[in-house]
Amino acid sequence: MLVKDLQVTLKVAEFKSIKLAAESLDMQIATASAALKRVEKSFGIELFVRSTRNLRLTSAGEKFIPQIEQAYLMLTNISESVREEQGLVEGDLRLSAPSDLGRSVLLPWVNEFMASHPKINLKLHISDSNIDFFRDPIDIGVRYGVPKDSSMYGYKICDVPIVLCAAPSYLEQFGTPVSPNDLATHKGLCFQLNGNVHDTWSFTNGEETIKVKLNSDRTTNDSELVKRWCADGYGLAQKSILEMADELLAGNVQMLLPSYSKMTIELWLICPSRQLITPMMRLFREHIRKRCQDKLSELASAGYVF
Repeated sequence: MLVKDLQVTLKVAEFKSIKLAAESLDMQIATASAALKRVEKSFGIELFVRSTRNLRLTSAGEKFIPQIEQAYLMLTNISESVREEQGLVEGDLRLSAPSDLGRSVLLPWVNEFMASHPKINLKLHISDSNIDFFRDPIDIGVRYGVPKDSSMYGYKICDVPIVLCAAPSYLEQFGTPVSPNDLATHKGLCFQLNGNVHDTWSFTNGEETIKVKLNSDRTTNDSELVKRWCADGYGLAQKSILEMADELLAGNVQMLLPSYSKMTIELWLICPSRQLITPMMRLFREHIRKRCQDKLSELASAGYVF
């Protein structure tokens, strides 16, 4: 019996399905089934009752699965800690990130992390859609906003200011807004997720909050495209300052209404199980946290005060 066999067993208990457990671990169904049989044979008990249509825990399974989880976590952490002490961080990093944040911000930082730990295998899932840990082979995700699912395990990375931006060419043609109320006559570049168009933007100066519905002739479900349109002078964009950082620092876009740009959103690293909180994950979290702080400090030094 291998440590990996215990992980398979826990996934089967979580999904109540060998097929779904195998898919989540990116392995063949026969491999997962064999791992489960090895665990049951090693312990001399049946953990699951199987039928052609469903699978459920036996009374022994209900009793011992929590202990199997504890054993798996202990053995995994020992293995990871030994490798960490030896300077060996290895294994699969199955990561999900939003489109623009993933491509323009996280990807260079992930490449740095892999260069420091060359035995890591990256499997990067880029999508602005909500993460489905039960469907997609993902272990950890970087997402904006506090996790709504109480069953998720998460670590806050930082607070990220939301900024309003436009290209100099756009402002030269259409003028520079001086208050949120001026935005009604401007073109908004809107992001659409799950059929909902985000065309009502919020602004606050710390005392009052103003919501403005933008007119838009460009809408997309790809957040990176919103940034490209903005830099090309097609309209205004309201986005995370991390995603707009390189464009701002290069002078390709300008930050607008700074006195009303007091909105922030939290950036989190989330995972669906304690089994995935490994030393590698903690090292990755600290790496991303430091890079975020470095970038925010660079923006502050350039005069972008939030």
